[in-house]
Amino acid sequence: MTNEIKIETGTDELLCVIRDRVAIITLNRPDARNSLSDTLTPALRTMIRTCGENPEVGVLLLTGAGKAFCAGGNVKGMGAHRDPKKLEMSYEDKVADLQERQRLLTGALASVRKPTIAALPGPAVGAGLAIAMACDIRIAAQSAFISTGYLRVALSGDYGIAWLLTRLVGTSRARELMFTSEKVDAARCEQIGLVNRVVPDETLQDEAFALAKSIAEGPTLALRYMKDNLDEALQFDFATARDHEAERLVRLTTTADHKEAVQAFIDKRKPVFRGN
Repeated sequence: MTNEIKIETGTDELLCVIRDRVAIITLNRPDARNSLSDTLTPALRTMIRTCGENPEVGVLLLTGAGKAFCAGGNVKGMGAHRDPKKLEMSYEDKVADLQERQRLLTGALASVRKPTIAALPGPAVGAGLAIAMACDIRIAAQSAFISTGYLRVALSGDYGIAWLLTRLVGTSRARELMFTSEKVDAARCEQIGLVNRVVPDETLQDEAFALAKSIAEGPTLALRYMKDNLDEALQFDFATARDHEAERLVRLTTTADHKEAVQAFIDKRKPVFRGN
């Protein structure tokens, strides 16, 4: 029997359970297509940090309730009903505030040293798309689509969307998607490398969890070092990245998990990793 632990998020707008070393974090505003809010967003930032630091969690799986992943920011809140406190802030304070919120959301998500997966049951738009792209792997339901969305509200983008999009699909496509805000269906998203795989709507959650569980059963430190290597592939020249890879691999040869993996290979059985 699978043990499931419910994690208190402080709000019904965000749900979190830990099952088989997978933290399933669900944006839970289905009536608003899981758009971000002043309640949901802080809770999401907290859960990313909490689950990222929890040794009982091997993989973070982000998804949305209902038929959407995340529609991005609350467009209605951009107009006459904006927070009066923010209206009174200076330009410099507004910039600093947004930079901090970005750092603690997509910045923190990309910095988690565990594999992260986004399961898209439906649209991922604007900041919601940035959140999905900040994850390591994206799985989309057949009916899902993405849109950068910012052009439609005469904004230029936030939460690192231009950086993330450029690295996933390349300069030319990133510019096209930003300049047009077109809706891109799941099949094309897979073709251009924006999502890793597309699955039937009815099996999305099961397939995403199965992938997350299989990765969470792996050697924790090796997975962390893989993320370090992959991140550095975008930051350093070949020689520097190669040298760092060598350092990490040699460290791993001394771990109990490496010894267990070798012995399991010899014994022709599935290894049981302990995270050390």
